Amino acid sequence: MTQPGHPARSMWTHVEPVHAVTYFHPRSRAAYESVGLRGYWRGYFAGRAAPLGPVDAAPVTAAFFAFAPHMVARALPAVWELAGPQEALRARLTGAVQALAELTYELPETYLAEAAALLEAAAGEADCAGRVLAAANAALPTAEYPLARLWQAATTLREHRGDGHVAALVSAGLDPVETLAWRAAVDLSAQGLLGRGWSEQQWQAAKRRLAERGWLTAEGEPTADGHAAFQAVEDATDLAAARPWEALGATHTARLRELLGPIARRCHSVIPTDNPIGLPPPA
Repeated sequence: MTQPGHPARSMWTHVEPVHAVTYFHPRSRAAYESVGLRGYWRGYFAGRAAPLGPVDAAPVTAAFFAFAPHMVARALPAVWELAGPQEALRARLTGAVQALAELTYELPETYLAEAAALLEAAAGEADCAGRVLAAANAALPTAEYPLARLWQAATTLREHRGDGHVAALVSAGLDPVETLAWRAAVDLSAQGLLGRGWSEQQWQAAKRRLAERGWLTAEGEPTADGHAAFQAVEDATDLAAARPWEALGATHTARLRELLGPIARRCHSVIPTDNPIGLPPPA
């Protein structure tokens, strides 16, 4: 079984905060609003879906996995009338770069350039077969400046891991609301996860199915069998995410982890401790 120190999991805790500024930093929100994407979820769905082109709700619901279909349909395809995919992509990158510039202004440009080059090298080794969001992000034009390159590579790797995680969840027979109900029982805020559009009835039905499976007790507490079964999902996620780091090699991966440490800690300053993406506090 993989452990928290597994290279793929360790690198996720360093890469995810860099990507996540697009969700939590005020400059990212302002960049979306500047192109007419007012309201958090318009920016979220437009920005994250934009690499796929002007898609409808159905493929985004499938790829994002955790959101109720009606919630996605409220945003897509209507957001493309406010800002097309290319405009959303520019706003997404602008906001992320402005956020990172504010957070990392004390770090030398040569430091950031080295981190970006290593992260790009890892992203370039990602096998995107079967990984729709990773493939769409990997196909975007290479950015010019170090912070833009850093964020874009982090996003490709983040979506690469996320695509693999969705595959592991599906293979384990978990549907989206069951997955969220499990995480709420174990380590995440149920209130934050309910914000993904699922009704109380759907939530309670998912908890009953988890209890029938033996993952939860009748009182909704996680069981040992549930913990073991979900650990297998996490192990499969780490395995699916391992290739970029294996290809980069232990020495370069260690150097990148060292470089990303201060950047990730700065990014954590805008990420809530009780965040819905399951990102643990920085070590």
